[in-house]
Amino acid sequence: MEDYPSLLRAMSGMDYVFHAAASYPGVCDPALVQERVQSSIDQMKNVIRATREAKVKRLIYTSSLTTIGSPPENETRLADERDFYIPGSLPDNAYHEMKAAMENLALQASGVGYDIVILNPTLVLGPGDVHLSTGEILLMFAQNKAKAVPPGTLNVVDVRDAAEAHINAARIGKRGQRYILGGSNYRIEEAAAIIANIADVKPPLLTLPTWLMDFYIKAGDALPFIPFAHDHVRAYKHWQGYNIEKARKELDLNSRFLEETVRDSLKWFSNQGIR
Repeated sequence: MEDYPSLLRAMSGMDYVFHAAASYPGVCDPALVQERVQSSIDQMKNVIRATREAKVKRLIYTSSLTTIGSPPENETRLADERDFYIPGSLPDNAYHEMKAAMENLALQASGVGYDIVILNPTLVLGPGDVHLSTGEILLMFAQNKAKAVPPGTLNVVDVRDAAEAHINAARIGKRGQRYILGGSNYRIEEAAAIIANIADVKPPLLTLPTWLMDFYIKAGDALPFIPFAHDHVRAYKHWQGYNIEKARKELDLNSRFLEETVRDSLKWFSNQGIR
């Protein structure tokens, strides 16, 4: 991403570019976060510049659910594309800060003539997760290794549905628009119970109270008995449900049920010798 000539060569002759690359540094010192953010900004500028020079018709940028903020307190609705993460809300979470900065650049560029569509996938699960980037969460529930879950809500999208929405974004997405790619909203304990039932194991025993979550976060300790990375746990108060109607209407997003995603994922893991 920092090698501009190589980006330009890769984009030469392309009509569409899908930008789904980003580092995942997790929690780090706030001073280091700013270095990571600046590096991400520089890389994003390279990508945007290269699309213009290579005469790419459209850039489809895969952002993140972390850039979707909470609705105003006086509005009783699910979060949607109108809501933005406020930079600095999680000053030691490099991923949140980086993705917000990168998406902001994409929005700015689309406002001055660049054809860019922004996609915000929620928690992506499904078959084919070679690196266990999110599949590890599913496996911890399926293997009965998760003894407790954090409080909160999550939204899951099947990787196959997210992939199809990316293709549709290239074809029919609207320039300068954000689209949340998601499925149904679940309380975390509900999703855990669905996975456990399909895997024929017992679900987690309890949902941790917020005071205990806050205690561990302030102490800087990881929680080995819940299936979420430490940096995600530190951001648990930002977890929420999402309204995906815009992507349904404009990108023909057709989200399958979590049960199908779980069954297909566990079958794929089993075929790969991952149990």
